[in-house]
Amino acid sequence: MSVSRSVFFCFSLVLLTGSNVFGQAAQSPFSTFGIGESYGNALAPNQGMGGLGFSQPQFLHLNNQNPALLVYNTLTVFQVGLLAEQIDLTDGVNNQSLRSGNLNYLAIAFPVLFRKITTSIGLMPYTNVDYSLQYDLQVFDNNNQLIDTTLVTEQGSGGLTQLYWANGFRIYKGLSVGFKASYIFGSVNNLTLNDLQVNTQPIPFIAGVNESTYSKGFMLGTGISYTIDSLLNGDYRLSFGAVYDLSGKLNAERDVEYFRLNGATLDTLDNEVLSTRKGKLELPSGFGGGVSFAKDAKWSIGFDYYYKDWSTFRSLNVTDDDLGSTWRWALGGEFTPDYSALNYFKRVTYRIGVSQAPFFANGKKVDDFGINFGLSLPTGQSSIDLAFKAGQRGNVQENGLKENYFKVYLGVTLNDRWFIKRKFD
Repeated sequence: MSVSRSVFFCFSLVLLTGSNVFGQAAQSPFSTFGIGESYGNALAPNQGMGGLGFSQPQFLHLNNQNPALLVYNTLTVFQVGLLAEQIDLTDGVNNQSLRSGNLNYLAIAFPVLFRKITTSIGLMPYTNVDYSLQYDLQVFDNNNQLIDTTLVTEQGSGGLTQLYWANGFRIYKGLSVGFKASYIFGSVNNLTLNDLQVNTQPIPFIAGVNESTYSKGFMLGTGISYTIDSLLNGDYRLSFGAVYDLSGKLNAERDVEYFRLNGATLDTLDNEVLSTRKGKLELPSGFGGGVSFAKDAKWSIGFDYYYKDWSTFRSLNVTDDDLGSTWRWALGGEFTPDYSALNYFKRVTYRIGVSQAPFFANGKKVDDFGINFGLSLPTGQSSIDLAFKAGQRGNVQENGLKENYFKVYLGVTLNDRWFIKRKFD
């Protein structure tokens, strides 16, 4: 099967099967809030540098973080990525380990006008919700006497997916701009079960409420890049980049259903839709910038910063007081010993980076710090891309919970020349 047919088959399969093909990340209680945990736009090569990408031109890989940088893709590039993750949770007393794996992204870019206009389409997760909590809730009478205990189970699943179309335009020499339109769609399900204990004897049924929110709509983003080539005798390159993601309003519909389960078999005894509401899911704007410095195709180093205020988030006209401003910085770089060497390992690109991305959950700040490293194994103009991230989120003292996580990103990058008319003598 040719490269072009393989790419077409992959995209067709995902579009026909829907967003469920992406699966779920490992369960995280921090995905309880808002619309879940944000994925970001970094592909496997950028993940190896801590998620760096606002200013850094990529010639053999697709830069999905700043659409203005697409003009540097002069070949047709197709990328597919997988994500595997392990999370170790602790509340200081109890410990739990969770693992998962899923398809992470599909993306393709190709030049429309050589070195002047490049377009890209892709499909990847936007947010993820996956949690399961269980605790005892004590019931008191009017005299503040304990009369009963309810075993409460809270579960969340789903998330949003983005299907995007991006374009990069070279305006003049090192100056380029880009635009990105994303169709965001998906559902988030929040389930609460109450298993009432009567005199420590369970009653024969479990009462539950399931809240499902379906959302869809468009989001827009822009980017700009300026690169100064031929610095210091022509060997070095200095690049600047900035992005701005506009706020957006998605159409949303929320169904709230009450049901009872058989306490022994968990079969549904009865159910009733309590309400159906329609409204808007209001997502905040965000902006960021970066700078990078590089020597030919040998090495590069860069720094990124991004900010988004989630306190403006609204879900069907209801604010979420648990959310607040978030920001992320990343510092990283890559090094290729010698692209033209006969020694294979000298042609491998090695990457390293660090990042910090604190956010708010349950009204409290949760710190997220990670160390990244990765490499690209070349196969001609294509490559197999690996990235690893080890990090920690939260702490027991302030957040009641700590996550140690380890993520593995596996990507495949295919470069080829398409849409070029071949001439034969």
